[in-house]
Order: sequence, then structure tokens, then C-alpha cells
Amino acid sequence: MGEDMFWAIRGGGGGSFGAVLAWKTNSVPVPANVTVFRVHRMVKSSKDDDKMTIQARFSSMFLGGTDKLLQLMEEKFPQLGLTKEDCLEMSWAESDPYFEQFPIGAPLETLLGRNHKSALSKSFFKAKSDFVKQPIPEKQIHGYGICSLRRENE
Repeated sequence: MGEDMFWAIRGGGGGSFGAVLAWKTNSVPVPANVTVFRVHRMVKSSKDDDKMTIQARFSSMFLGGTDKLLQLMEEKFPQLGLTKEDCLEMSWAESDPYFEQFPIGAPLETLLGRNHKSALSKSFFKAKSDFVKQPIPEKQIHGYGICSLRRENE
């Protein structure tokens, strides 16, 4: 191994090249059944202007049963108004076709096909997800909603 390669592996090369030799992941146990839900909520502006509407879609998976999820949601996020009818319990594997917008109960084999046609595959879609660790202040949400609505209507 030459001197340049030695410094490159150590991360001290001119281009700050580094090689990953190992990494560590932490996994969590997945219960036999998970709870999934998709809800769509719309909030109209309190003003007389009907053009001001905020839409939010919540698509989520909870590693546990419906009763525990509803208890947590009532405590942490009662504004969503999640009900037992919104929730479905299924295995973790069955949740994948569910999130791909296949009909509920679709066989897992549908995921093996490279050319499967789900509602999501017919449209271009990009998503990001994150965990919210602290509630977002209502003033901040309101300000963001108004800004995005103005951009949309301009």
C-alpha cells in the first residue's frame, strides 16, 4: 500500500477521502402485529377567504396494537382525532403493500414483480419522514401554512 492510500484511508488525504471499515446499527424488535393508518385532514382558514385551506395526510405505522396507539395519540396528538375505524392491525410484512396503496389483503407476492402497478407507482412521488420530538407551536404552523398557501396561489 502506497503512502497516498494510507492517508486516504485515515481520512487525511487532499480530497478528504475516507473509507468506512465498519458500522453499527441498532434494530428494534417488531411485534407480531403493527397498527397502520392513513388519514386526510383539511383545515379551512378562519377568514372569509375560501382559497386558504391547509391539507395534511398522515400515513403511519405503530409498532403495537390499536388500543395502545389510540391511548398515545389521545395523550400526545388529540387534534388529529384518530379513531379505531382509521386503524388497521396487520403483520409488518403486510404493511408494505398497504403503504404502496395496494388493496388491503393483497398477497405479498405482488411486491416481487418489478412492474407492479400501484397507485403510487403511477405517479412520481418523493417522501421524507422524521420523528417529531417536541410539539411545533401553533403560531409556527399557522405561519408556515399561510406562506405555503401564498406561494401556491401566486
